[in-house]
Amino acid sequence: MKKILVPVLLAGIFWACGGNDSSQNEASGEKPQSMVEDKEAYDAKRGVGKFTTVDVGATLDKAMAANGQKSFDIKCASCHKLTDERLVGPGWAKVTERRTPVWLMNFMTNVDEMIDKDPEVQAMLEICLVRMPNQNIADDEARNLLEFMRENDGVK
Repeated sequence: MKKILVPVLLAGIFWACGGNDSSQNEASGEKPQSMVEDKEAYDAKRGVGKFTTVDVGATLDKAMAANGQKSFDIKCASCHKLTDERLVGPGWAKVTERRTPVWLMNFMTNVDEMIDKDPEVQAMLEICLVRMPNQNIADDEARNLLEFMRENDGVK
């Protein structure tokens, strides 16, 4: 079992870190696409994506939160903790206080573009050293995850 697990884990790490050919850009004098974008035009409260508003309501939707926990267990728990402790990625504690619902929805459904354009996500990438993989999270699954995040942060 160990003979199979180690190569699979190494392949996953190399895959997660791949796709950044900055040395070619530096040699040609070109700036990476994320550096070319006008950071002033970027809306840090919204992020990049199709969501412009998200109505979360004052109270928690427990059914959505339960579905969100199922998605978390399958797609997120291997890299994120529900505390403020970093595992591979940052912990989720108080994330709904740090980020707007729109930003969270856009990040979950538009990971690659958010990583390329959001300065705070890029700074987190430098700390975590692993690019978050695109989990192909559908809009309704993202909304359930958002509700689970709210529950984790104490919304009743």
